Amino acid sequence: MSGLLGPTVCVTGNGEEMTEDGSGGKDTLTIRDNRTGREYEVDIHEGEVINAMDLRQIKINDDDFGMMSYDPGFKNTASTLSTITYIDGGKGILRYRGYPIEQLAERSTFLEVAYLLLNGELPTQSELDEFVHDITYHTYVHENIRTVMNGFRYDAHAMSMLITSVAALGTFYPEARNVRDAENRRLQIHRLVAKMPTLAAFTYRHHRGLPPANPENELSFTANFLNMLFRIGGGEYEANPVVERALDVLFILHADHEQNCSATAMRVIGSSEADPYSALAGAMGGLFGPLHGGANEAVLKMLQRIGTMDNIPAFMEGVKRKEERLMGFGHRVYKAYDPRASIIKRTAEEVFEVTGRNPLLDMALELEKIALEDDFFVSRNLYPNVDFYSGLIYQSLGFPVEMFPVLFAIPRTVGWLAQWEELLEDQDQSIARPRQIFMGSAERDFVPMEKR
Repeated sequence: MSGLLGPTVCVTGNGEEMTEDGSGGKDTLTIRDNRTGREYEVDIHEGEVINAMDLRQIKINDDDFGMMSYDPGFKNTASTLSTITYIDGGKGILRYRGYPIEQLAERSTFLEVAYLLLNGELPTQSELDEFVHDITYHTYVHENIRTVMNGFRYDAHAMSMLITSVAALGTFYPEARNVRDAENRRLQIHRLVAKMPTLAAFTYRHHRGLPPANPENELSFTANFLNMLFRIGGGEYEANPVVERALDVLFILHADHEQNCSATAMRVIGSSEADPYSALAGAMGGLFGPLHGGANEAVLKMLQRIGTMDNIPAFMEGVKRKEERLMGFGHRVYKAYDPRASIIKRTAEEVFEVTGRNPLLDMALELEKIALEDDFFVSRNLYPNVDFYSGLIYQSLGFPVEMFPVLFAIPRTVGWLAQWEELLEDQDQSIARPRQIFMGSAERDFVPMEKR
């Protein structure tokens, strides 16, 4: 499709002469269509964007459809205005509602961050207490969900079970379809945030052939999750505080990440005013892909395949020759060190003091060292991302790789729901319906079977 964009359209930075300081006189673009000689003035909006619909005025004939932009993978398309998460990929900055991720990971709890993402401000103590109570109140799931879970094969993938269970959960709350009721939306949000760890623990115990363990609501969010995972019989399970805090930090880091694949899926499905359970199941389907939520599993498999420290130089040379793939490095948005990766790296060291050092860690550190010192990788912005170390932590805590996307989905539920509610409150939004550029056959007459 090299010739897809066709004739030349010239674009200049503004519609007036340059001022003495080199700046333009108006926040506009002047677009000249060299096919017709016509010029069009298009407003530049905050964020250095133009409105895509402004391109529709560019046409040869009055009855033409008008010009569109072609952007596979939405690499340079802004589909929404958002106040939730800010990313500066060039500087390695990530903020939730304006707060640096480093500060939140160090000083907050996951539920405090969840409140921030959902409400826009950090809670007071009374607001946090009420929020924790509301979440805790909804941790139990209907007994019939257990029936759904028992219908899966013993070796069913944990993420597949979770997606199905979330979709099924929506059938228990038909009122969830009334998405225009703000109070009802908030109730469904609380239910989903609360029940995700319960459902996730159910999938893990199904794999292990163990009966589900009910929530213990006097525990913290992460301690309760660990309890539902690892409690055996009627005995008590006491989570190690280092492990509990590490999981809380991981949940904070994974809570939201702007308009990624799964968040976009959540918004696209939500734009039809589907209930949040259906939309969330769709977002989880996006997360399940190996290029999104499955990346940390791919890192572990890569390290295991490399095998020993001695094999690393040959592997890295293979990467340069495009014979190997360096998993856990590089990011669509970040062109500097992923700020979440440095936090996870420190967290991994703390966890390994409790669980014992993961033998794959030294290999991971060596890969990072080589990549940060070799111009081949530096020039391509191949820095470690959030997935590079997270899988090592999960493995050290005893999670099978099938649980990795599940552990991602628990905290990301908060971000998805924040994105979903923001969409519904945005008057500019409508049902998602991208255009296409048709490249198929022109009109053809039907050929009977005997003449084909």
